[in-house]
Formats: sequence, structure tokens, C-alpha cells
Amino acid sequence: MSVDIGNRLRHVRLLNNLSQRELAKRAGVTNSTISLIESNSSNPSVGALKRILDGIPIGLAEFFAFEPDRPKKAFYRADELAEIGKGPISYRQIGDNLFGRSLQILKECYQPGADTGKVPLVHDGEEGGIILSGRLEVTVDDERRILGPGDAYYFESRRPHRFRCVGPVACEIISACTPPTF
Repeated sequence: MSVDIGNRLRHVRLLNNLSQRELAKRAGVTNSTISLIESNSSNPSVGALKRILDGIPIGLAEFFAFEPDRPKKAFYRADELAEIGKGPISYRQIGDNLFGRSLQILKECYQPGADTGKVPLVHDGEEGGIILSGRLEVTVDDERRILGPGDAYYFESRRPHRFRCVGPVACEIISACTPPTF
């Protein structure tokens, strides 16, 4: 049985009311290091994980023994969605605790010109989404499409991909990925 270090770290960090930036500062690592570990895009060495956990602080044994209750809540009001993004892209997640869950559902909002970055995203799993409003340029591998309201995408997340809002209005999307790797 493998241990989901990324979701476990995110859960423990949030329980201690720490942002990724604050934990990175305390641990003496970059913010992107914490982000990559939490998205399970990077597997830290035991030494690196210990330094990060010292910033919380929590010991390795306690970290691996920790088993939070799985969420039992089934319904969420709009104001209960957890904001997990900052800046020109908003990611509002159903549930603040995805520990032990196999699906992540997001309401995404890209401001005009907002972009996931020039370096394509690559991670385990599958993802899909439906455009609610605005226009979104989606690039998967070398294929690029501009999607509008009602259009959708679905692909294996190991394929390099990028998202960018095109046009003068914000773009809203409902998306899902499995496993929760965002």
C-alpha cells in the first residue's frame, strides 16, 4: 500500500493554518517545492520531508501515523467551496479535505489573459471540464483548441497541457480530476 504524501502534507499544513508560502519559508525550501509535493508531482527524500515537517512542526512518525477522518459531508453551499488558488486563476474546490478521496472537483475562474504558465502541466491521472462562460484556450500535447460555453475537454493528465483565458471576459469552468493531483 502506498502512502499519499502529497494529500497528507496538504491536510496537515491546513490543519496548522499554514499557507504553502509560509511552510516553505519555515522549512527553507521554495514555494514550488511544497506545491510539487502536495500535487504528488515530486516525491521528497526522507531528509527533505523531515525538514519540511519541522516547519509545521510534526515528526515523521506522527505524520505517517496520522489518519484524519474521511469527509462524510455530501452537500456544499457556494460559500463553503475551499479556495485553493491565488491570483488571476481561482480554484474553488468541493471540500477542504480530500484526504482518502479519489476525485477532485473544482469551479475554476480564469481572469482575462490568465494562464497556467508557459511550462506545460504534467501529472498522474485524468481530468476533464466543461466551459460555463468565456473562452479558454486548451493545449494538450501539440494540439490547441479554443473552447467556449458548453464545450468540454477530457484527457490523461500525463499528456503535457496548458490552459489560458482568451478574450475580454473571465472564463468559468467546472472541472474534475482523478486522483486529486492538483
